[in-house]
Amino acid sequence: MAVEPKTYTTVATAVRRYYVWAQIVVVFLLLELAIWAPTAEIRNRWAAISAATILVLVVTDLLMDRSGALRPSWASLHRLGLGLPTVAGAGVVLGMGFAALLFMMIFVRSLGGQIPANPTWFPNLRLIWGYVVWSFIQEFILQSFFFSRFEELYGGPAAVWIAATLFAAAHLPNPILTTATLIGALFFCEAFRRYRGVYPLAIVHAMLGLTIALTVPESLLHHMRVGIGYLRY
Repeated sequence: MAVEPKTYTTVATAVRRYYVWAQIVVVFLLLELAIWAPTAEIRNRWAAISAATILVLVVTDLLMDRSGALRPSWASLHRLGLGLPTVAGAGVVLGMGFAALLFMMIFVRSLGGQIPANPTWFPNLRLIWGYVVWSFIQEFILQSFFFSRFEELYGGPAAVWIAATLFAAAHLPNPILTTATLIGALFFCEAFRRYRGVYPLAIVHAMLGLTIALTVPESLLHHMRVGIGYLRY
């Protein structure tokens, strides 16, 4: 008895959705294990496993289309935000990021806050470059992995909220970073949905992260730590 092509399509779609959700759940759990592991050695081990898993899955996305066919293309690179950004898109993202930086500085000063809030700590060039690299890694995970999958499952507008909420949850229990990353990730994900570029977002992410480090007292920020590191600060 022949099976209609429509049935094959329905089954393939359902299998694909389960597969995408499995990727999301596994990677998020691996990241949480890295964040909450009790020792640095175990954290590093889970972080390495998380990084390898994400890299393999994203490379697979680049090499295959969503039907499973081996078909690397510029469209795949663009969809994951890893191609060259447009000048207009980069300009909008960087401009809004700089405006947010100025707003944060003016807001803190208007409340009588001190800048830098932690005079005994000021990032040197090595730390700044390290944070820029870390910002790119975070945006790569947020956009090229999580957002692109939620977008496939639920569409772009819903993916903005879901991915941003998940990103903020990864910064628990730090109240400052959880709040800031929810607001920031809503902007990052919406900008990614519109302009599809990870690199400008990484620059803005680094700018705003360093601004938070300079304007929020260590007694509240706990040196920007999350997970078990925040509780043990």
